Amino acid sequence: MADFSIDPEFEAQLDWIREFVATEIEPLDLAFAGEEMVYDKSSRLYAEVIRPLQQVVKDRGLWSCHLTAEYGGQGFGQVRLAYMNEILGRSQFGPTVFGSQAPDSGNAEILAHYGTPEQKATYLEPLLDGRLSSSYSMTEPQGGADPSMFTTRAVRDGDEWVIDGEKWFSSSLRFASFVIVMAITDPEVSVYKGMSMFLVPTDTPGLEIVRNVGVGGEPEGHGGHAYVRYNAVRVPVDNLLGGEGNAFAVAQTRLGGGRLHHAMRTVGAVSRCLDMLCERALSRTTQGELLARKQATQEKIADSWIELTQFRLQVLHAAWRVDQVGGHAARKEIAGVKVATPKVYREAVLRTMQLHGALGVSNEMPLAAMLMASVVMGIADGPTEVHKGTLAREVLKDHRPTDGLWPSEHLPDRRAAARAEFAELLEHAAAEH
Repeated sequence: MADFSIDPEFEAQLDWIREFVATEIEPLDLAFAGEEMVYDKSSRLYAEVIRPLQQVVKDRGLWSCHLTAEYGGQGFGQVRLAYMNEILGRSQFGPTVFGSQAPDSGNAEILAHYGTPEQKATYLEPLLDGRLSSSYSMTEPQGGADPSMFTTRAVRDGDEWVIDGEKWFSSSLRFASFVIVMAITDPEVSVYKGMSMFLVPTDTPGLEIVRNVGVGGEPEGHGGHAYVRYNAVRVPVDNLLGGEGNAFAVAQTRLGGGRLHHAMRTVGAVSRCLDMLCERALSRTTQGELLARKQATQEKIADSWIELTQFRLQVLHAAWRVDQVGGHAARKEIAGVKVATPKVYREAVLRTMQLHGALGVSNEMPLAAMLMASVVMGIADGPTEVHKGTLAREVLKDHRPTDGLWPSEHLPDRRAAARAEFAELLEHAAAEH
């Protein structure tokens, strides 16, 4: 039986996190809003505000909890991480202060699992200390969700690998000190066996940011998602991460748990929508009575609460499954969470927008940005349609085709079988009548 319970000691930690996020971190969202401030670790904000807050978290024993104690974390399972991320999802700076900001958190995981001692010393240790940012360079302009369309190549040349190609939407690259790049190393085999990962310092000659791309209403030319070109970028052979041909095994280490973390942060964001929805319903009067007394408003609140509760339990169940059987065996649950995340988020935001009227779609409320974030959730880490396909295939593994001409629920066949089983009793009953 699934068990999402936590001990009183950790519940006390969660209470502390809620208070800390509300009083110390959420004000940063208001004063220093924007992705640039989250990832630019050379700014005065980091030196004077963020790092002192990170030290408080470290002293509390809550830093980078997704990693093992060997790397300064707590080795928390996914259920505990889910409860934490539910709170951190209410703040843009929350994950950064707690050492779990993507893509750094995922990159740290794969470095911890697959990095050599030298790679860990050069890249992982400063990443865990919060002294630098990193990026992850996988998707390409012509093949966002289909790795078989990727063309970026890495060719061995003596003691170096030479990388050529283009990558799309390499988030936070403009602020990163290094990037993990996926490239084809053996074009003669399947992409799932012919791709490798490389650690590339961002000051390496030939690494060119063609332009930075934003989302939604961000001005053209601004944003944190790089369109990047690798022009004969040379890295030492020691910068191969996880072994030649193992890119997809490496990638799965960061993607499964990361999707659950995003989902539980979405739970926090949806909970925030419900708070705004209820506050508006209790504060606004129209046609002589509170919005809260209108049936349509009550329906919005009820639907939002139901979907939030269902989604929260779905994510917790997926987290519990990962803790029990591992990420690969829980592919079905992870895919289901990925499909549900943007839908639940989007519907919650739209209801909240509607109840706030013109204010809801204005730039004086966070809802327009949240709506764009909900759309991003349906694309990040793979589009929803891909995960639906994965989910369907996993579900189908638990079912079998019928052996005969008719479906197994075909009533005439089932009735005939039942009558054959109870033929004597049926004959007896018929004789009595």
